[in-house]
Amino acid sequence: MSTQPQRRILRMPEVRQMVGLGKTAIYDRIKAHTFPGPIKMGRASGWVEEEIQQWLDQQILATRGGH
Repeated sequence: MSTQPQRRILRMPEVRQMVGLGKTAIYDRIKAHTFPGPIKMGRASGWVEEEIQQWLDQQILATRGGH
């Protein structure tokens, strides 16, 4: 039995819905190294849900001053 948490891979529509940004804004942030990059799955790409959630948490902390 594995002790690692199950990881879920999100495709672009789910990522856009979670973060409230458009595709271009997401890719601009990836290029600026301020947003998690996708992983390649053959011809497709996806994002690790945990990394997107961590990014969201960081945005919340940054805008609320850690409160």
